[in-house]
Amino acid sequence: MLEFASIIVLGILAQWIAWRAKVPAILPLIIIGLIVGPLSTLWTADEMKFIQPIWDDLTQRGLFPGESLFYFVSLSIGIILFEGGLTLKRSEIKDVGPSILKLISLGSLITFLVSGFAAWFVLGVSPSIAFLFGALIIVTGPTVIAPILRNVPLNKNVSTVLKWEGILIDPIGALSAVLVFEFIIAGGDHFTAHAIMQFGKIVVIGFGLGFLGAYGLYLMLKNKMIPHYLINVFSLASVLMVFVVSEELVHESGLLTVVLMGMILGNLEVPNLKEILFFKESLSILLISILFILLSANIELADLQALLEWKYLLLFLIIILIVRPLAVFASTYKSNLNTNEKIFISWMGPRGIVAAGIASLFGLKLSQLGVEYASIIAPLVFLIVLGTVLLNATTANIVAKALKVIQQASDGILLVGGNKASRLIAKYLQDNGRNVVIVDNSSSNIAEANNEGLNAYKYDIYNEDLNENFEFNDIGFMLGLTGSHEVNTYALEKFSEDLGELGAYRLISTHEMKNPSLISDKGLFSNTDDYINVSEVARDFPSINEINIESQHQLDELMKVIYKQASTIPLFFKDDTGSLSVLTANKKEIKKDNIVSLIYLGKAI
Repeated sequence: MLEFASIIVLGILAQWIAWRAKVPAILPLIIIGLIVGPLSTLWTADEMKFIQPIWDDLTQRGLFPGESLFYFVSLSIGIILFEGGLTLKRSEIKDVGPSILKLISLGSLITFLVSGFAAWFVLGVSPSIAFLFGALIIVTGPTVIAPILRNVPLNKNVSTVLKWEGILIDPIGALSAVLVFEFIIAGGDHFTAHAIMQFGKIVVIGFGLGFLGAYGLYLMLKNKMIPHYLINVFSLASVLMVFVVSEELVHESGLLTVVLMGMILGNLEVPNLKEILFFKESLSILLISILFILLSANIELADLQALLEWKYLLLFLIIILIVRPLAVFASTYKSNLNTNEKIFISWMGPRGIVAAGIASLFGLKLSQLGVEYASIIAPLVFLIVLGTVLLNATTANIVAKALKVIQQASDGILLVGGNKASRLIAKYLQDNGRNVVIVDNSSSNIAEANNEGLNAYKYDIYNEDLNENFEFNDIGFMLGLTGSHEVNTYALEKFSEDLGELGAYRLISTHEMKNPSLISDKGLFSNTDDYINVSEVARDFPSINEINIESQHQLDELMKVIYKQASTIPLFFKDDTGSLSVLTANKKEIKKDNIVSLIYLGKAI
């Protein structure tokens, strides 16, 4: 009982340490697992591990008898990969740039081949184990990239490439590793007709059952055949059922099936998909915490000591200094990235949870089957994961500054609310070279914004911390533009310190409009325009106009006209450097100084 409780407590403690230290959670998880596992044999009285994952008949100790650890790891990895598959959208692949698409295709192929050949020749392992290793280290993953990006203010080019590579390559890398593993199981290095036929069965069952499982769950959710309170647990049960059925039909096909089930389901218009994602994310955090302490603890001290040989260090250096740069530079050839940006992206290649988890699972399976060199897979991948995460997390900021890929100023703009007026303002700002992000709790508003080419994300500001997301790294201004005075006020109170340090404003309320003395310096635009007025103008005259200012007299007369007309709303001033300044509702006297133009919403004057 003590060991079971310790795993959960230590796992969540590791997650908390990672949050406090602003490092990927996999780092403290693996370190704690090694301490309570193989390293603990150095100081325990009986030279036994503090946590012994597999039951040992001789010592009568261990948590999982027989093959139960194997089953637990299989099901856990299946759930984690299903959750990863849910995040992969066709629209994301379509919208990202050529460099990212090449990184997840050409870059993955280069990593797979060069790493495989390197492991084959440097370590002297069999070709099948070498190329399984190559497939396993394709993955970077958002769980290791995201904490680094949140803490290093990179320029938009670099952060975008790293962000989307991490998201898109996770299921792709997992799928590649699963396919290589299935081929080894089907016949290994011997390319027999039986091996090819078995491999074909695995692919057919994986794709077929993955589609049927995803579409069946989609139809049940769409037709409201599942009560709301059972949606999350029913989805979990469905994934486990499909995994087990797939395994019964064709042995070792379960992982491929659930990865594809997640991908397919994530690209259908599934009701309550976000709730399922939240549930799966929480479950994945718990499973990952337990899993990586167990898997790290299961590594033997002799295997760790074997990794101290020079050939393993050489392989590690080949991967970070040759394989990753080769993949990045080949994938970004003739792109709009400059040399320093390419070098930084080459440096940032931390391997993540999927790589370590699948490596441990496959190592267990192949060892049980008596495959030569199988026992080295898990510790070797753990070495790559731990080394790359530690290296990148500790040096990212230093290298970014040295290469000058740090963003110069946090002048991005966050618009809270994705209504018509907000989208018009966002489009103008974006067209004028500003990074603009819209957040809203309305799916329809977000869809409209994305269709108009705007960066928009669905967030509930009452339940989510926006400053934890690296999409908002360069945000320095906030505008609260929703129809709710309470939401606008709450957004500014909660996020203005982190996301609106250069300026945070909101629409005035109807009550403030009727009582101008109540308007604070956070009020937007004018003292005669609340959300209703702004929305009506955006509906009747949906355009942003700009008018040149030649003199103080012209400016004074123009502002009088604009304030009197119900069909125009002043938004910004532009100065002679091209910078924009927000008009506030309590501004009584405006000096021309270096103002060169006025930007306003509504009917052209």
